Amino acid sequence: MSDTTRSSALGSTGASELFQLLRDGLPRTRAELAAMTGLARSTVGLRLEALGELGLVGPYADAVSTGGRPPSRVALIPSARVVLGADVGAGHLSTALTDLMGRQLISRRTALEVSDGPEPVLSLLVAEADALLAELGRSRDDLIGVGIGLPGPVEFATGRPVNPPIMPGWDGFDVPGWMRRHLDVPVLVDNDVNLMALGERSRSWPDRDHFLFVKVATGIGAGIISGGRLQRGAQGIAGDIGHVQVARGAGIPCHCGNVGCLEAVASGPAVAAALRRVGHDVPGGAEVIDLVRRGDLDAIMAVRQAGRDLGEVLTACVNLVNPSVIAIGGSMAQAGEHLIAGVREVVYSRSMPLATEHLSIVQSRSGVDAAIIGAGMLAIHHALSPAALDELAAAV
Repeated sequence: MSDTTRSSALGSTGASELFQLLRDGLPRTRAELAAMTGLARSTVGLRLEALGELGLVGPYADAVSTGGRPPSRVALIPSARVVLGADVGAGHLSTALTDLMGRQLISRRTALEVSDGPEPVLSLLVAEADALLAELGRSRDDLIGVGIGLPGPVEFATGRPVNPPIMPGWDGFDVPGWMRRHLDVPVLVDNDVNLMALGERSRSWPDRDHFLFVKVATGIGAGIISGGRLQRGAQGIAGDIGHVQVARGAGIPCHCGNVGCLEAVASGPAVAAALRRVGHDVPGGAEVIDLVRRGDLDAIMAVRQAGRDLGEVLTACVNLVNPSVIAIGGSMAQAGEHLIAGVREVVYSRSMPLATEHLSIVQSRSGVDAAIIGAGMLAIHHALSPAALDELAAAV
């Protein structure tokens, strides 16, 4: 039996496969769907009926007639269900509900300490989800999936953090299992910078298949999209550029246990430490940004040097994966052109000319929303896949 006619929770109609054509939200007639799939209109009708029973697809009222009865068109109903996206940071939790097209409906941000451990943090996440649903007039029954970004390495296949340096108590914790016991929907978990890459690309660079997102904050990491697909690597730590050694880091210890790491000289805490050594009272990266915005020369020079250090590592990345866009995000990107100027200075001077001929190095356009957008997109892609639709139909 072919895959398109396999028996499933939606019957043997292949409705879950037909649905993939409607995920773009464009209304189509049964005749158009039949032409696109090569199926008989009666078969298309059966598949649409199965999807209609799930409430995901329905009639679209604005079809234009050329005479006689107007053609009947069907389309995805974006508001049929919602997904929850969550961005867990070292000191914050951002949550948002989106519709099935990824449009953000409502969001909120609250302070937390990820070092409090998984159960207190995830309990807060569940409470925030319930609050958002209530404010939107929806219930848990309307929720179809959850995407979560964590500030550390994650084994994507299991959703478990792996030796996360700033997340004591999280190593190996079954995040999807714990969340599903409370919300009873599919839960996808990934490293936050991977989700930033997904979010930034989907929002601002959908036509770029070779894309690098770099987060510079408490830590430094990169999300790599190559050939239009997110590259996680064998153990899920692809893009962990913060622990690549750089020349200026010689002898400087890093919290990972090595010395000379990029993160030890170019992260927010590292830049703040450098400024404290020359007499500035800056506890962390946020205060560095404040100094830069006030035009403090020491802070501007320190941030630009951090950009040069980052550029040293990104030069190797450019020659290795050949992206067409590098987007710089994270809290330190709020320093704007000062950080990016340092990156460009090194990358454009040291990379192969062919690799930089059409390379754009830019500030993230999504800003603090990049991870939450990516978390929502991750949940949507899973929740609307053929296998997940079959599971949803079986539960109805």
